[in-house]
Amino acid sequence: MSGAALASVTEAIDARQLAGAVLMVRPAAFGANPETAASNRFQENISADSETGRLAQAEFDALANALAAAGVEVIVLDDTPEPAKPDAVFPNNWFTTHADGTVILYPMMAPSRRAERRADLVETLRVGHGRVVTALVDLSPWEKRALALEGTGSLILDRRRRIAYACRSPRTAAEPLAQWRRLSGYRTHLFDAVDAGGVAIYHTNVMMSLGRGFAALALESVPGEDERRRLRDAMEDGGHEVIELTRGQIGGFGANILHLEGARGPVIAMSEAARGALGRTAVSRLERHGRIVSSPIPTIERYGGGSVRCMLAEIFLPRTG
Repeated sequence: MSGAALASVTEAIDARQLAGAVLMVRPAAFGANPETAASNRFQENISADSETGRLAQAEFDALANALAAAGVEVIVLDDTPEPAKPDAVFPNNWFTTHADGTVILYPMMAPSRRAERRADLVETLRVGHGRVVTALVDLSPWEKRALALEGTGSLILDRRRRIAYACRSPRTAAEPLAQWRRLSGYRTHLFDAVDAGGVAIYHTNVMMSLGRGFAALALESVPGEDERRRLRDAMEDGGHEVIELTRGQIGGFGANILHLEGARGPVIAMSEAARGALGRTAVSRLERHGRIVSSPIPTIERYGGGSVRCMLAEIFLPRTG
């Protein structure tokens, strides 16, 4: 893009925190991906078979139906069988959409995941679903330097305050993040987050969720009292109720949840495992902000190492007309 075009992207305004529409990619070749297992401690590095794929599709369909029944617009697009893309069910990692019509494409760490980035899906949003796409920003050249920034896996966006929160990991590199910051006009809040063994948590969205009016996060995973205080203060300064989670709760995908706008009011999408891990107290606090919509996805969580939030790419693009 030219300098003028880059500057125009910084004018994007994401006034709404909650999307009323999501894109989901129905998997064609779901399974455990050995390329991602090294950095994803939530994923079991085990062999999958054809039954695994069938179960994943059934779990996918049940979640899509539950969200649609709650009044969320669910755009379901099919993965292509070739090349095989075991993680295609997690589209939030390769693109984000913004209220000015901008679509941003992201660099992926695992070579096998780069085929998920499909221009035809973006075009289908425009032609088949009446969305306006005014600019396409491609950050994927960072892959040539083995640097990744994996969409809203890496970035937790406070769209109204224009702040992006990100924990450092092999999937979230400083250099592409700096370019993203220049293009988007957001401020960034970069921090460390580690599991009980001191290993960097692979994606920010498995330890933190930011909704409209709440922030659910595992502050105990952030080393250093000063950094924990700084992150909590940032949440409270933004008017978010802080719901502090434990490492055990995020290990059950309790932070991998998404606040959405349904036709009959806000909903909070999560898996049944996440709901169980959160427990009664945290669920009750979340219910102040929206109706819980949960669905069981044990196969996807076990083999893919991600949960409901990872399966949902928010659509903020304006409609034509």
